[in-house]
Amino acid sequence: MSQQYQCRIYVTLRPSVLDPAGTAVQSGLKQLGYEGVEQVRIGKYIELTMTATDESHARQQLDEMCDRLLANPVIENYRFEITTVTSNQLLMG
Repeated sequence: MSQQYQCRIYVTLRPSVLDPAGTAVQSGLKQLGYEGVEQVRIGKYIELTMTATDESHARQQLDEMCDRLLANPVIENYRFEITTVTSNQLLMG
């Protein structure tokens, strides 16, 4: 029997990769008077709902999705969270 999962994926640049967008945002924040901001890194946040036979299979599929499309493994790291969707959540939409 399949189960539905809510997945949250966080993709960030590797620490060794320069982040010009983060630098621009940091500069803008300082110009707006937020002097305490020491570093900004820009990334991606992805939410998806998927069906899998179990959580282990869902995690395996998410790893493949991230490696093949959602993240660039050369310059980005990723992590994800998986939550089981309950029947109440399905009814609430």
